[in-house]
Amino acid sequence: MSETTAPRLCRVKGRDAWHIYYERKRISTGCKDRASAELVLSKFTKELSRPQTGAIGISKILDLYLADRRDAEKPGAERLAWAHKQLKEWFGEKPPEEATDSVCRAYSRYRIAAGISTSTARTELQALRAALRWAAKEKLIAEAPTVPLPPRSAPKERWLTREEASALLEGCEAEHVKLFVVLALGTAARVTSLLELTWSRVDLERRIIDLRDPNKPKTSKGRARVPINDTLLDHLKQAHQLRETKYVIEWAGDRIRSIKRGFRAATERAGLENVTPHTLRHTAATWMAQAGIPLWEIAGFLGHSNTRMVEETYAHHSPQHLTIAAKYLSI
Repeated sequence: MSETTAPRLCRVKGRDAWHIYYERKRISTGCKDRASAELVLSKFTKELSRPQTGAIGISKILDLYLADRRDAEKPGAERLAWAHKQLKEWFGEKPPEEATDSVCRAYSRYRIAAGISTSTARTELQALRAALRWAAKEKLIAEAPTVPLPPRSAPKERWLTREEASALLEGCEAEHVKLFVVLALGTAARVTSLLELTWSRVDLERRIIDLRDPNKPKTSKGRARVPINDTLLDHLKQAHQLRETKYVIEWAGDRIRSIKRGFRAATERAGLENVTPHTLRHTAATWMAQAGIPLWEIAGFLGHSNTRMVEETYAHHSPQHLTIAAKYLSI
């Protein structure tokens, strides 16, 4: 390797991490300090010194793509890392052209047989598709192969009746779990949004909760600004008086990062099956549809920018659904 072609570290405007400059390309090391970046550069140089047997492997592409996403502070990098872990175990250093239809479909079957949902398998293969397209854009490979995706899962129909919701609340022995349930049903928010909610975004006087976190970049999973109903207001006032941290959902002077264990215990006491924390969001949207709330208003509550998903998932719960059309079918 000549001195002029040897890879070296460089800085890129607007990025915190060091990059490797090689053959007119800049590849993120994912490291903000030079010492760590030097180690990545050393490993990169050793890889170049090995006899080349063909195109860069899929595992390496996944590593480079993840480093680039982290360097650019793109949202969802940690979820991407989990998907990459599974993909790397299956594909290893196979060249990109071996990500054929049959291999990708075999991967889906393998992952589903391991106990994950079809949606998760689809998400993981979407991560592979994105990494390969990025590699083609960065000229690391000639072109990205077409990665087939499993079909989308049918929308989950499980939602709670009013009686089941009351039973769930009675099954909540811990106050923070009960507050979570009331919040979830009263805001239709995602679990993460509620666990990250701080009192600074709860206006008890104006009765408004702003689920949007100003310290986080906007993602495809939108968050809304929603009103506080009477039941939720009572619970929030009590929690606010007893607060010990800046987080709304807390326990023993610390924030709650996962509600799964306490929620599962509450569902068992209530005798409910196939109910997860996310079921509460689905329940809230279903209740609104059953009450005849316009779909665009439900979409606003859910943080969606349009009504497409709401129409597909909740329209049939509305008492007005297709009733006008049906009138024109009478004889």
